Amino acid sequence: MYTLRLAAKVRQWFLLLTLLVGAAQSHAGLFDDEEARRAILDLRQRIDQLKQESEQKLSDESKRASEETSQLRRALLDLQNQLEASRVEMAKLRGQNEQLARDVADIQRNQKDTGQSLDERLRKLEPVRISVDGREFAVEPAEKRDFESALAVFRKGDFAGAQTGFVDFLNRYGASGYRPSALFWLGNAQYATKDYKEAQANFRVLVQQTPDHLRVPEALLAIANCQLEVKDVKGARKTLEELLAKHPGTEAAAAAKERLGRLK
Repeated sequence: MYTLRLAAKVRQWFLLLTLLVGAAQSHAGLFDDEEARRAILDLRQRIDQLKQESEQKLSDESKRASEETSQLRRALLDLQNQLEASRVEMAKLRGQNEQLARDVADIQRNQKDTGQSLDERLRKLEPVRISVDGREFAVEPAEKRDFESALAVFRKGDFAGAQTGFVDFLNRYGASGYRPSALFWLGNAQYATKDYKEAQANFRVLVQQTPDHLRVPEALLAIANCQLEVKDVKGARKTLEELLAKHPGTEAAAAAKERLGRLK
């Protein structure tokens, strides 16, 4: 802007000088030739001086404008570089944030899975309440597993294996709520292998330790059967009479009545 104004002033000076030279030449006749030449030379010198000054000023202004333009371009370039660096950094930060979010999600998912797995393991170790042969009680998971395993062997007809399973169970879990049922099935396994003495002993333990147990009538009937197998008819009759007296109305009592009739 300043350069344009300066150029306009220079044009005005040249126009003024041109007019002065023309005026001097048109009135040259009024002066002496020598004076006219000096006046023209002076005017030309002034014009040259003004021209040089104007050109110098134009050159200085142009140089300064060029430097300012260069500085502005460098500043703009620096700003663009800074903006590009900022965009790159922002993109990097977004990537880091996204990765961090994924990592946090993975950690939370792993914690959840670990928590669930731990809960499942703890539940496997926690006592559970069950109901067997009319009785409800709490057992350890391993205790439940071992009893059911021995019973499964019995139901497969492996009576020798069932005896081993139930004996191990009773030795390991002497105070278990399964104990009366384990004695009952152990006695039946021993009866099946014709070990009548041991079978009768385990049925007796069941009757004496838990006289109100659901399996007691069946245990008394099984004792009578063991006595009959070893030809203890008197003992069998006494056991059957005990069964009828203490547990009338049961299926075992009905079977006992029938067998007593055959013994007479």
